[in-house]
Amino acid sequence: MLYCFFHILFISWGFMTSTTHALEATQFQLLLQLRKHLEYPIQLNNWENYTGDFCYLPSTLHVTIRCENNSLTQIKIMGDKDKLSNATLFHGFAIQNQTLSDSFSIDSFVVTLVRLSTLKVLSLVSLGIWGRLSDKIHRLHSLEVLDMSSNFLFGSVPNEISRLQKLHTLTLDGNFFNESIPDWFDSLSNLTILSLKNNKLTGRFPSSITKITTITDLSLSHNQLSGKLPDLTTSSNLRLLDLRENHLDSELPLLPKGVITVLLSNNSFSGNIPAEFGKLNHLHHLDLSSNSLIGTPPSAVFVLPNITYLNLASNMLSGSLPNSINCGNKLGFVDISSNRFTGKLPSCLDTLSSNKRVVNFTGNCLFVGNGNLESDCKRHMTKKPSWGKVLWILIVVICSVICLVSFGIVLIIFRKRYHSRETVTLHHTISKETEDIAPTGIISEASEVGTQVAPSCRIFSIEELAEATENFDQSAFLGEGSIGKLYRGRLENGGYVAIRSLSLFKRSSIRNLKVRLDLLTKLRHPHLVSFLGYCIHDGGVEDSNSSRIFLVYEYISNGNFRAFLSDNGPERVLKWPDRLAVLIGVAKAVHFLHTGVIPASSSNRLKTNNILLDDYQIAKLSDYGMSVITGELEQFEAKGGDGPKSWRLKKLADDVYDFGFILLEALVGPIVSGKGEAFLLNEMKSFGSQDGRQRIVDPMVLTTCSQESLSIVISITNKCISPEPTNRPSFEDVLWNLQYAAQVQSTADLDQKSEGASQC
Repeated sequence: MLYCFFHILFISWGFMTSTTHALEATQFQLLLQLRKHLEYPIQLNNWENYTGDFCYLPSTLHVTIRCENNSLTQIKIMGDKDKLSNATLFHGFAIQNQTLSDSFSIDSFVVTLVRLSTLKVLSLVSLGIWGRLSDKIHRLHSLEVLDMSSNFLFGSVPNEISRLQKLHTLTLDGNFFNESIPDWFDSLSNLTILSLKNNKLTGRFPSSITKITTITDLSLSHNQLSGKLPDLTTSSNLRLLDLRENHLDSELPLLPKGVITVLLSNNSFSGNIPAEFGKLNHLHHLDLSSNSLIGTPPSAVFVLPNITYLNLASNMLSGSLPNSINCGNKLGFVDISSNRFTGKLPSCLDTLSSNKRVVNFTGNCLFVGNGNLESDCKRHMTKKPSWGKVLWILIVVICSVICLVSFGIVLIIFRKRYHSRETVTLHHTISKETEDIAPTGIISEASEVGTQVAPSCRIFSIEELAEATENFDQSAFLGEGSIGKLYRGRLENGGYVAIRSLSLFKRSSIRNLKVRLDLLTKLRHPHLVSFLGYCIHDGGVEDSNSSRIFLVYEYISNGNFRAFLSDNGPERVLKWPDRLAVLIGVAKAVHFLHTGVIPASSSNRLKTNNILLDDYQIAKLSDYGMSVITGELEQFEAKGGDGPKSWRLKKLADDVYDFGFILLEALVGPIVSGKGEAFLLNEMKSFGSQDGRQRIVDPMVLTTCSQESLSIVISITNKCISPEPTNRPSFEDVLWNLQYAAQVQSTADLDQKSEGASQC
């Protein structure tokens, strides 16, 4: 009897073991099929010969697998097929090197995918998936998180997603969905995060969203939504509302009292700003710019206890702001420019008497302090021009048009005839010469951004600059570096500029210098401090060593990157995601300088002190392009060398090396970086261990980063500071790694937020 019992037990155990093994094998086979559907991305190479327990498959920076009770519950795959600049031409067909191939079938892919029915988290980002998302996706009935961002999905968001009752996070950002936005979101009773930004969705704002009491984050920006925005007070848990860059044209809606961030810029909202906005005591960030709002804003908005950022620019707001307004203690940025305000600027917004906050009030009819700008402005607005002046203006306009047309015809003929002789050219795409320099890799939009038409270079008079700086008074002096003194100036139109004064270079004739300066004006990029013009003060003597040149730049008032890394003001110290955003911006700018212009601009003085942050904490690189002015290329060619190509490669590699130390400073903070280059190079080996990282990495970074994101940046930093220039990566590679690190960090933050919400 006992023998029979053990025999039955052994057979049962064998059956159970066989069944478990079969289950794992089935899941493994399904994942191999998914890999085949995705056309064998390199991120999944370790799946090919894996023979162990799939639930213990080691995670990588690109792939995460999680199991519960031998069943797959999480799949996260992040590819490298980002939507790039020319992806705007996507019309529903495969694009070489960006989407999966013509043979890819999204229906077959989803059919395979839904057989993993125990999945709770599915994240398939930047994999080049294209087509109409199959309605069979609803068969993943256990799904709680669905993220298919940065792919090439188009058509409509499938209605069947409304059947995923456990879904609490739906993220489909950066696709090409181009039909009406669905109105069934109230069917998802657990939905907390809904993000469909950067698509082409049309139609009206879905009223069903107002019935969702659980929603906390709502992002529908950069679409084509139109019509009315309903009362949102019923969405009592809403914390983030992002509807920027749409066509919404109603009056502003009422908002729940707990909302923290409201972004409604670049729409067509009309009417008054509701008085109820002055009662949103949790509000931190309010952006209503570039709409058609009228009336006087509630003064209570300026005094909200937690408001830090308030942007009301480019509306039709009018009236006088009460001088008794006492701005909130946390309010650091206010923009009321380009409206119709009159009267006196409230004292708490007067930056001349206090630098506590950044305020932009240009384009109104306001006066500051005891000035009389208001009356002058009113006279200017009401004064009627005489008929004589009108006639003269008409004659000047007609003559100007004739001259411009004639000049245009001559210019076209000249360019056709002498195009082959041009030696200084601004390119929209990477040239053949540049392709020889930069290694192939992921194409970045950085080289495309600078293609907008650049304004002509303005020539300032020395009298203008002297007046702007009160004759270069010490009060206007900002500092002195290796390339001259820097002053802050205020032009006649009220705009602030930064003016750098330096001696003319011996070898540069004034004529050649003007050509270089004109080229510098054309270096326009969102992450470059704009060069506005110059003044050459030579006393009438060309090639004089005593001559001086004044370079005029836009003025950035919010400080430099190094200041935001120090521990002198903890409330301003940047967290890791914000540091990544700054680094990505600068990398885009330098990539443009290397590949978007010929000759490439190298030796760009890359250091944290030369990275400025504007009022929106957007990074802007200053002191770039000095090699263009100094004519270093000509000096090299005059002296001889290993050839212009190798010299150019070395200079570009030097920029990468310098940027590596910017990365290091972002990792360790300025206190550690201040110990010198040799110390940092010696300490790089500390990054290899967890204890070493704890010792050297800035605590603000350690407490706000994911280990995966940090590892990516450490890896690319090591490559940048390689002693051998030929071993350093291109800025294209640097930029891709930083963007990938930011994606990894964003995913980690979302996971942490989701886990926190589930614990609540």
